[in-house]
Amino acid sequence: MQLADAQRPRRSLQPDQAGLLEFPAEEPFYLPIGQEVTIFEAAYQRRLPVMLKGPTGCGKTRFIRYMAWRLHRPLVTVACHDDLSANDLTGRFLVRGGETVWQDGPLTAAARAGAICYLDEVVEARQDTVVAIHPLTDDRRILPLEKLGELLQAHPSFHLVVSYNPSYQHLMKDLKPSTRQRFVTIGFDFPPRDLETEIVCRESGVERAMAATLVKLAERVRLLRDRGLVEVASTRLLVHAGHLIAVGVEPRHACEAAIAGPLSDDPDLLAAVMELIAVVLP
Repeated sequence: MQLADAQRPRRSLQPDQAGLLEFPAEEPFYLPIGQEVTIFEAAYQRRLPVMLKGPTGCGKTRFIRYMAWRLHRPLVTVACHDDLSANDLTGRFLVRGGETVWQDGPLTAAARAGAICYLDEVVEARQDTVVAIHPLTDDRRILPLEKLGELLQAHPSFHLVVSYNPSYQHLMKDLKPSTRQRFVTIGFDFPPRDLETEIVCRESGVERAMAATLVKLAERVRLLRDRGLVEVASTRLLVHAGHLIAVGVEPRHACEAAIAGPLSDDPDLLAAVMELIAVVLP
């Protein structure tokens, strides 16, 4: 039985009105490390899905915001997590003011609007949720909206990007080959010493000498990965420490709070990080 027009659920706000789209107005600060900008632009030109692969806090999210600005495209960002369902991505019916309305999810909003959709840490999402993106990653570029009875053809400018942290392999989380092989991969790592120093100096406001000291500390902490430290001192954590130092916090205390504390609760690993802080910042 077909519903009369008066009975049909109506769509809710347009994606931009719903606040899902970000329009970077100013150029985000980003220092290229290799060929990532060239590869991304080529993938975007051919609408090849992209996977940004690298450790936490190395600049993947900043990079995608920079590319959205560079390509003049709106950006939709989704922070993936264990409870993220396919409906959270695609949309659902809601009751508002006595009416049943359809609310696009972030993936659907991006596909309609021709935005870049960035699924941050996609490995955190459930496998059945990840499978929902597959039809958008091949030459069909479609998104089945079963509840709406619609087969959405993605806007020509739509681009799908995910990030993936290989460290999660040690936590029994990984992507299936059937998902991984749908993406062009751009590898990320922590920047070389001079670039990382420049980033910390620029982003936090500390003097260059202090930024260089923070980078030196990070290089030593990163060696603890061999002793079981899953996540090491990221550029993001260095910037956090720099922010504290810039407003007057004593450097050792800033590093203990912004670097050591977030890295581990293991007493032995925490003690090892604190010892390195004491050596580098006596």
